[in-house]
Amino acid sequence: MIALLIAGGFSLLYSLLLTPLFVRVFNRLRWGQPIRVDGPKEHEVKRGTPTMGGLIFLSGSVLAYFAGKLIMGETPTPSALLVILMAVGAGLVGFIDDFMKARMQHSAGLSGWAKIAGQVVIAVAFALLGLQFANAAGVAPVSTRISLFRDTSFDFLALGAIAGIALFIIWIMVIVTATTNAVNVTDGLDGLAAGAAIFAFGAYLVIGFWQAAQNCAVAIEPGCYEVRDPMDLAVIAAAFLGGLVGFLWWNTNPAKVFMGDTGSMAIGGAIAALAILTRTELLLVLIGGLFIIETGSVILQRLYFKVTRGRRIFLMSPIHHHFELKGWAEVTVVVRFWIIAGLFVMAGVGAFYGEWLLQQ
Repeated sequence: MIALLIAGGFSLLYSLLLTPLFVRVFNRLRWGQPIRVDGPKEHEVKRGTPTMGGLIFLSGSVLAYFAGKLIMGETPTPSALLVILMAVGAGLVGFIDDFMKARMQHSAGLSGWAKIAGQVVIAVAFALLGLQFANAAGVAPVSTRISLFRDTSFDFLALGAIAGIALFIIWIMVIVTATTNAVNVTDGLDGLAAGAAIFAFGAYLVIGFWQAAQNCAVAIEPGCYEVRDPMDLAVIAAAFLGGLVGFLWWNTNPAKVFMGDTGSMAIGGAIAALAILTRTELLLVLIGGLFIIETGSVILQRLYFKVTRGRRIFLMSPIHHHFELKGWAEVTVVVRFWIIAGLFVMAGVGAFYGEWLLQQ
């Protein structure tokens, strides 16, 4: 519990106090944000704003986790290290994309397929490592069962050892690539992705904490959870939450720094990892509800455009740009979308707790 508070507080102060220093370094390196030529004209004033700010809260969150463990004299657990692996790996893919954009001063960096290829490599490594490191009770960080509030009865291994493992890895790849790119799509307005992600990490903090209190390793009771290292998952969630709160101070409109793909992909990777490790994979549909809406708007726009040969559903996608072009102020869009994200998270956490009550 104390490690959780240390991690959250450390990462918050790290982002809050050190962001101006990072911004000066980014300016010297000329890591400025290019702007989409087809985007809202109001965004032209943002051209050149320092980007790759994801390096700030990503480094702060990782350091905060280890600081909490060190101060408490605890050993880092495989589950938390897997979250860090996923976040840093996905963030590295985003950093390469950001670096290419900043160097060429163009909004196109890595191709879409190159990004997905990088995410797939990280997802495969995560899946294979996650099946290792079982504890004394035989519970590994990652399960081959599909999960909702906990593992369901569907086990990929029931399809056969080779086919089951192959399909399990594909399942993890789908979760990772979908979540990572969904957060990336959402990151289009000052503070939008950061604020929505704070709600999501808050949900996993609560879920991890509750699973630790109701863990089958403590007492086998109705509704107990078979999750490896749930309290440490809450600690790493708190670290990311605190880091994003501190970063949001500087990222809110008018943003002094953007998180870039470095930050959005790191966030997506961390959220995907937490969903898998807490055995709440399908519940991510609610906890990441806003991210799904944003991604869905892009998919619908493209499909409708192709089917109707040039017609559009939205003035522009992702959907946050549609409301900008409808005349909503950027701050209005962001705050209202935060409210939507918060409502989805409340529904997700409420459903999680409601399922536990039904087990009693």
